[in-house]
Amino acid sequence: MPPEIHFVHLCTAPEWATAQQLGAHRPPSLADVGFVHLSTPQQVHLPANRLYAGRTDLVLLHVDGARLGSPVRWEPGVPGDPDGMVFPHLFGELPVDAVIRVTPYRPGADGVFAPPI
Repeated sequence: MPPEIHFVHLCTAPEWATAQQLGAHRPPSLADVGFVHLSTPQQVHLPANRLYAGRTDLVLLHVDGARLGSPVRWEPGVPGDPDGMVFPHLFGELPVDAVIRVTPYRPGADGVFAPPI
């Protein structure tokens, strides 16, 4: 059996509650660019610091890649990310049943997010 492919996705607790009611998470990026932004646990701090610096209301959705029904493509991030780094993008909604754990994701006292591992 192949090892579990583990992704994470950042959102707020209310967004997650809405997803649970709907059966899937459909963030604005799905309509805007056609995919859901995912990360590996080792890289999630990069978009967290770029997009959510200092916020204390985020949760990490821990996602089992084997439970996703849509394709995941590994694509470059943005300028400023480490050279050669690619991020997983889910080309479809994120099903609630693919989320295996939800954990708070808080920055340090300086407002900076660290990798959650």
